[in-house]
Amino acid sequence: MKELIPILDGNGDLSRIFERGKLNSGEILGTVKKIIDDVRNRGDKALFEYTTKFDKISLDSESVKATREEIDEAYRAVPQKTLNALRRAKENIFEFHKRQKRKDDIVTAGGKTTGILYRPVERAGLYVPGGKAAYPSSVLMCALPAVVAGVSDIIMTTPAGGGLNPLTLVAANECGVSKIYKVGGAQAIAAMAYGTETVPKASVISGPGNIYVALAKREIYGAAGIDMIAGPSEILIIADNTANAKFVAADLLSQAEHDELAMSLLITDSRELAEKVKEELYTQLKTLERAAIAEKSLCDYGSIVVVKDIDRAVELANKVAPEHLELCIKDREKYLCKITNAGAVFLGNYSPEPLGDYYAGTNHVLPTSGTAAFCSALGVDSYMKRISLIEYDSNSLEAAAEDIIALAQAEGLTAHANSVRTRIIKETV
Repeated sequence: MKELIPILDGNGDLSRIFERGKLNSGEILGTVKKIIDDVRNRGDKALFEYTTKFDKISLDSESVKATREEIDEAYRAVPQKTLNALRRAKENIFEFHKRQKRKDDIVTAGGKTTGILYRPVERAGLYVPGGKAAYPSSVLMCALPAVVAGVSDIIMTTPAGGGLNPLTLVAANECGVSKIYKVGGAQAIAAMAYGTETVPKASVISGPGNIYVALAKREIYGAAGIDMIAGPSEILIIADNTANAKFVAADLLSQAEHDELAMSLLITDSRELAEKVKEELYTQLKTLERAAIAEKSLCDYGSIVVVKDIDRAVELANKVAPEHLELCIKDREKYLCKITNAGAVFLGNYSPEPLGDYYAGTNHVLPTSGTAAFCSALGVDSYMKRISLIEYDSNSLEAAAEDIIALAQAEGLTAHANSVRTRIIKETV
């Protein structure tokens, strides 16, 4: 049997963790571009053809939309306990994102006004995965920030090849999604980016997906805004000898079960903990429904790295810039201030990553593949625009005119200079 997960020396060759899978497109990109061009040019006809080809279902302009009857049936299929949990999670997520809402910032002094106006986009398009796993929680994470932002129309696409997930439909209805379309993949992204006869054009497209979806979002950027280009899920845990090996192993597996390309990484200054966690991984893996996926993920992309101290662990973590970072260490507050690159940070032994995935209120749509070095979690700002505001009175413009004209002339833009000059030259009768 192939080793489940290697234990690496923190001062040795760490190419395994730094050369992990990025968005390796290969031949897929050509397929994605063809799909996008086809949907852009032929609209619904191409969209439905690709849905038949990939999802094995036949749709038209009416059947592509989830009906009120289907939504009502979904409510009947969802246990009350699950619905109650969903609603409590929704409240946490909504309240957290309300704290992100910005107010217009306008300052007037001495005849000069400058400011920023914050305005929501007109329509948000959500992509919610199906396939290997349906993620109703992603509906909450994508829709609720848009609701807080004040987006007036929120639509959603989700593949329905194996039937629509009832909880996904319920979550969309609970969040006020106006229309749900039974399409997925690159064709769904293209439909929301350019619009078809049935699917309206969205201003911003958000939500996770497979490599086809990620590449499609990258290709349509400019026709619509996007939240980010997300790759496979990942977790990095920094742990010392105070950590619980069972907890750490369980959290590593919580990401490994997502898909075969997910990365689960432990960095510790305790060789004893490293060995215990490795044993726990073998034990717990046997109990998982998605054990085959988790095992391949750990074999191909999982690692345990033993370092001399926690300072070195933090140094490596910032270089990795993980999607999820857990600090299971004694002095976590001391080291938190040294963390510069992470999508979300979980502190202590009782803040497992699934807490953020489902319930705490923070968003689980996070930057991956090292992009946390410059990218942030999906949030209210993802659905809003900043509009600059400028107003000068005549005296203020006259006071600034000489500087503006000098700068414009330095760039050879004489019409710019003249635009100011014509306002300050006193006309004579």
